[in-house]
Amino acid sequence: MQITETGLAGALILEPRRFGDARGQFYESFNARTFASLTGLEVQFVQDNHSTSAVGVLRGLHYQLPRAQGKLVRVVRGTVVDVIVDLRASSPTLGRSVAVELSAENALQMWIPEGFAHGFQVLSPEGADFLYKTTDYWSAADEHCIRWDDPDLGIAWSSVVAPIVSDKDARGGSFRDAVKFP
Repeated sequence: MQITETGLAGALILEPRRFGDARGQFYESFNARTFASLTGLEVQFVQDNHSTSAVGVLRGLHYQLPRAQGKLVRVVRGTVVDVIVDLRASSPTLGRSVAVELSAENALQMWIPEGFAHGFQVLSPEGADFLYKTTDYWSAADEHCIRWDDPDLGIAWSSVVAPIVSDKDARGGSFRDAVKFP
C-alpha cells in the first residue's frame, strides 16, 4: 500500500497494491497491521456504511461532534469527487479543503481523521457505490452539517454535473458558525 499526504495534517490518500490478470483483479482494501506500520495509527472501526447515489448527488459536508468519527472511504462502483474540510480550531489549515477523485477504477481511499467535515459528489453517469468505515457509531445528536456551497470555503465541486442535494444538506450551516474541533 502506498500512502500520500494531502496537505492537511493527518488526512491521507491510500493506494492499495493491486494484482490483476485476464480474470480480474485482487487487492487488500484494509489491513490493520499495514495501516499501523505506514501511518503510526492504530484504529478500530465499529461501523461500515454503504451509500448508493445517482449521478450529481452531493452529500455533505458532514461531521460529528463531540462523538467524532475517523473515516476510511472508498468507491466500489463509479466515480466521485471526495472533499474534506479541516475544522480543527488549532490547525494552521483550518478552513482549507482537499478534493480527491475516488473511483472503482483507481481504487484510491482516503483516511479522514477526526476533526474534518466530509462530503462527496457523484460524477459517473451510472451512479456510485461509496463505502466507508467509521471509528465511532453514527449519532444523530452529534451530527453537524456545513453547506456544501459555503462561499468562505470556496470548494470547487464538479462544474460538469449539477448538484442534487437533500433538504437537510441544503439547510446546512455556515463554516463561520460551525462548531469546531479543539
